[in-house]
Amino acid sequence: MEQLLSLVGNVGFPIVLSVYLLVRIEGKLEGLTQSIQELARAIAAMER
Repeated sequence: MEQLLSLVGNVGFPIVLSVYLLVRIEGKLEGLTQSIQELARAIAAMER
């Protein structure tokens, strides 16, 4: 039982931290994607 708790303590924290960081980064990536698409549209409109 102690080994299981130790394993969860050692492995669980990095997993939780990784999931948290991935969720935060995902939102920022969506914002960057939208900005890049708007920039592409603006450049295309300038070329006309």
